[in-house]
Amino acid sequence: MKKKLALVFLAFWIALPATGHHSSKIFDSETVLAIPGTVTRFNWANPHTYIYVETVNEAGETVEWEIETDAVPILARSGWNRESIQPGDQILVRAMPDRNRQRNHALLLTLERGDGSILSARSYFLRQSNDTESLAQATDFSGTWELQRDDYDTYYADWGKVAITEKGVAAITEFDVRMDSPAAQCVAAPLPSILVAPYLNEIEMHDDTIVIRNERFNAERVVYLDGREHPTNGERTNQGYAIGRWEGDTLVVDTRLFADHRAPISGQQGNGGVPSGAAKHVVERYSLSEDGTRLLIDFIVEDPEYLAEPFRGHVEWYYAPHFEVMGFDCNLENSSRYTLQ
Repeated sequence: MKKKLALVFLAFWIALPATGHHSSKIFDSETVLAIPGTVTRFNWANPHTYIYVETVNEAGETVEWEIETDAVPILARSGWNRESIQPGDQILVRAMPDRNRQRNHALLLTLERGDGSILSARSYFLRQSNDTESLAQATDFSGTWELQRDDYDTYYADWGKVAITEKGVAAITEFDVRMDSPAAQCVAAPLPSILVAPYLNEIEMHDDTIVIRNERFNAERVVYLDGREHPTNGERTNQGYAIGRWEGDTLVVDTRLFADHRAPISGQQGNGGVPSGAAKHVVERYSLSEDGTRLLIDFIVEDPEYLAEPFRGHVEWYYAPHFEVMGFDCNLENSSRYTLQ
């Protein structure tokens, strides 16, 4: 049996185009491996789930591969559950390998079970740019909202072009996404990156506050609408201190007092590792599209300590009442492993 697995493994070590959400610095997106073998462990946890597969390498040796895949909410909405595979199951994995070929570590694309059924590591994005069917209509900002893929790509492409101060350049140079990512402590990215975190968003509207949540790491922002100002010597927090006001039907959110944070994902796109400075200031403007299907978000970021110029952007969230925001219980061990990959 082992010799047969070895032959199959060699036959499927092929180069194919592939795409993935992870940093191209970590995974080789130009290569796809086919790894047949036996499941030894299935670690169903956030921020990423891991599958451990015993197989036979080119030398005929039994080895274990660590296959990394998506977070629990993403997998659950793609048809997975914690019983989808069990230790002892025979599977065939297609995955992109770690660029460090000394490590038996890869990012999952598809998993074929013994009965021929296939589970996929679907894109983070529920809505693609060409998906115009079944658009629900909202009457206000409350409810569940999802990001479109194009806005994610545009955001990080634009972020990578922003002029950075000398201090910011030094921070980028020193940044190691494997070691310095706040995600290792289950900490979500701050504004404006949280706007494009590829998970569901949920908004609750109250008389004096609006609560904005993102599914990843259970990130939550409270926007105060009672006319208060920013505290003079307030505590700096990951998501900052937000006050808001209405200009007609447009919600204007003004956020300051950000804690130092080195958003890990921006390290994949350029300008990675730029912290939030003490004077960082973000203004967002939220409005509903005319047909009620989208929440239109314009933002501007000023951070004179690290950004040589303001960063402006536009994001659209689609109304998604048919989806439910799931809890994101983050496993620190998994989070550290995911960050260190």
